[in-house]
Amino acid sequence: MGSEGHADGTVGKALDVLDMVAGHGKPVRFSDLLDKSPYPKATLYRFLQTLTHQGMLTYDHDRGTYALGVRLVRLAHAAWAQSSLAPIARPFISDLAQVTGETIHLAQIDQGQVLYVDKRNAAKPVEMFSQAGKVGPAYCTGVGKAMLAFMPDAEVEAAIARQSFHRFTDQTLDTPEKLRAELAAIRHRGYAFDREEHEPGIICCAAPILARNGRVLGALSVTSTTSRTSLAALEAEAGQIIKCAATIAAEAESWRFPDQG
Repeated sequence: MGSEGHADGTVGKALDVLDMVAGHGKPVRFSDLLDKSPYPKATLYRFLQTLTHQGMLTYDHDRGTYALGVRLVRLAHAAWAQSSLAPIARPFISDLAQVTGETIHLAQIDQGQVLYVDKRNAAKPVEMFSQAGKVGPAYCTGVGKAMLAFMPDAEVEAAIARQSFHRFTDQTLDTPEKLRAELAAIRHRGYAFDREEHEPGIICCAAPILARNGRVLGALSVTSTTSRTSLAALEAEAGQIIKCAATIAAEAESWRFPDQG
């Protein structure tokens, strides 16, 4: 991204800087941000100062580091309550976790990527990438593919253009052509799989959460490991997953879930 001509102007650039700080996952020094910044030193410093003054960032004078600010916590909580499926879906995914005994993921699509908004662990939890609040790739996750498969063609192509197609495992779909073929199969059967495409040993069956007009609200999955079960066993849960997704969709619409555009 160049430092000039940002489509969203100054606000867009400031949010880019906020994303840079967040992306480090820990307090970060100005010099480290500058190394990866598309903006000149003075511009980057000005944005950091503004974000700090607004409470979006905090600055530790002793360590010389920037970190996300408390104001973001308030905003995140409001977003979770107002725009996330999580509060609506919580009792339903909790029930699904209890019935299946496996991990349940609830996700929404964000800029072509998967945003995990809630998670219910299995009776015997398994360590894996996904956690509520984390962003993951759409092209190699069950929930991601379930959402992509039912999005309008133009939105799908825009999302595909945002994928890295990094090969995480031998099973990863690493080209747009392979992904498009997979999405067609998902549309036909109504649910998606993760065949160890993102993490070795992690498999899932996922279904989209669709509004009555077909708009994608999110997706949920039943996730497990190859050491504990099989894709065939997870596919046997597809009916329950789809039913849970439909229940969440109906509940979301009854609460006038906000249009995501």
